[in-house]
Amino acid sequence: MILLYASLALIISFYLLAHICDDYFVIALDKVANKLKMSSDVAGATLMAIGSSAPEFFVSMIAVLKPGDYAAIGLGTIVGSALFNLLVIIGVSAIVKNTVLTWQPVFRDGLFYVLSILVLLWVFQDGQINLLEACSLIFLYVIYVIFVMNWQKILPYDAEIQNEEGEEEKECKKSAWQRIFTPFEFILSKIFLPNKYYVGNFFISILLIGFLSWVLVESAIVISTILHIPQAIIALTVLAIGTSMPDLISSVIVAKQGRGSMAICNALGSNIFDILIGLGVPWLIIIFYTESLQVSQDNLLTSIILLLGSVIILFSILLVKKWKIGRGTGFLLVGIYLAYLLWAIFSI
Repeated sequence: MILLYASLALIISFYLLAHICDDYFVIALDKVANKLKMSSDVAGATLMAIGSSAPEFFVSMIAVLKPGDYAAIGLGTIVGSALFNLLVIIGVSAIVKNTVLTWQPVFRDGLFYVLSILVLLWVFQDGQINLLEACSLIFLYVIYVIFVMNWQKILPYDAEIQNEEGEEEKECKKSAWQRIFTPFEFILSKIFLPNKYYVGNFFISILLIGFLSWVLVESAIVISTILHIPQAIIALTVLAIGTSMPDLISSVIVAKQGRGSMAICNALGSNIFDILIGLGVPWLIIIFYTESLQVSQDNLLTSIILLLGSVIILFSILLVKKWKIGRGTGFLLVGIYLAYLLWAIFSI
């Protein structure tokens, strides 16, 4: 019975996180982007990525700060989500619509993504995180944001134009879920303010995402304990997929609009944020109290290496196809992820 309750809590939390991020948090960030007059690829790589990566960030934060040895849940969620974003989100976006990518922003995010993975491998090599290593992750993200803001001056390109075509389709998809989650939709509608009060909605979103992420961590620990499954495996698969749903929804919508570069920048930007901030900030906080943090390497080091290999495969394909991405590439990427899932399941 406890397993059933934990599983229901997990499913409901996944849905509510996707709904809050997609319909409240990202909208608030989007209004900030409009006020700052940010181009679509810059917004996708920074604010959109931050908004859709909020669940992974809070899961990582709560897992690290929770008393006991639960850091593997946070790290596993980040690494698993990075694999899902890279292979499934980019793959499905390619399947949805063939696209000729604007190579300059994709090259920028790909370059920083590879750097992020290499820094993570360096940090993770001995399973012990110190102050210098945690600060290195955060510092690299600051450098990344500076490059994002100035990239058009370094490699000039035409920014993709934002359009509203995807909003109606998004509403249709949301209405199908409302039949099951109507009570939760009603509660959220009473908690949040009208969209014009986006600053207030931003802070409400933060509080609710933090609470739901705590529910995810607790549910994952219960399921892991009852089924005798390593916490890292639960995080690499179930938590990673669930927390990445906002990324998948938003990327598919913009891909259908013909803004493939934004979809890929969102996926890569989310991964960069996850690795550098989603791990760097929680690690930095805990290290202030403990001087160093020990992290179990079970199943995680292999996943990080696989992540690096997947990036190399993706960009090799893009270079060979001259930055064109289509159904064949999409099915290949999704197939690689399914093979990874099978490996993760049978490695239990």
